[in-house]
Amino acid sequence: MELDHVLIAVTDLEAAARDFESRHGLASVDGGRHRDFGTANRIIPLGSTYLELVAVVDAGAAAASSFGWWVDRGATDEGRLIGWAVRTTSLDEVAGRLELPIRSGSRQTPAGIELRWRSAGIDEAIAEPSLPFFIEWEDGVPYPGAVEASRATIVGLVLEGNADRVAGWLGEHTLPIRVIDGPAEVAAVVLSTPAGQIVL
Repeated sequence: MELDHVLIAVTDLEAAARDFESRHGLASVDGGRHRDFGTANRIIPLGSTYLELVAVVDAGAAAASSFGWWVDRGATDEGRLIGWAVRTTSLDEVAGRLELPIRSGSRQTPAGIELRWRSAGIDEAIAEPSLPFFIEWEDGVPYPGAVEASRATIVGLVLEGNADRVAGWLGEHTLPIRVIDGPAEVAAVVLSTPAGQIVL
C-alpha cells in the first residue's frame, strides 16, 4: 500500500498550473479529461506519487457525478486540498475487508493514451476527507507520476480527523501520514525539493 496522489481542486487549471510553477517550482503536465465526471486535470509528477490539479470543465456532467460535485464544491482559485488516494495491488482484498464496491474509471491523455484503473471508497473519502480512497492501476498503464517527474517528493501528509478511524480504514501500512484531532480534512502536504521544503 503506497501513497498514490493528492487532489487539489482549482477553478482554472491553466492559471493554477502557472501559479504552482511560479510560487513553488512545481511544473505540471496536461492530464486530460475524466469524461464521466465532468472534470479535467493537470499532473504534477513526483515519481512514485503525484499532485493532481483538478477542475470542473463540464458543469452538467459534474453535477451528476459525486466526484465532479466534490471537485466543484472544493475548488478555489489558489487550490484547495480535498482528498488523497492510496495505491494498492490488492484492491479486491481491501474492498472486501471494508465492504466497499469497486468502480472502474478511465481518462484519455492528450497523447491519446487511455489510462484505466479500479477504485474503492470514493464516496467515503468525499464524506470524510481524512480517509483516502483506494486505487489499482490497470496492468501496463503508464503511471502518471513518472511522466517527466520533478525532483520533488512528498515526505509527509498531515490529516485532521480521528486517528483510530484512519488506522482502521487503512489497516497495516507505512504511509508518511500524521493525524491530528479536528474536522476530517487533508490539512497539509509536505514536499522535499532541491530548493528546500514546501508545505502546501
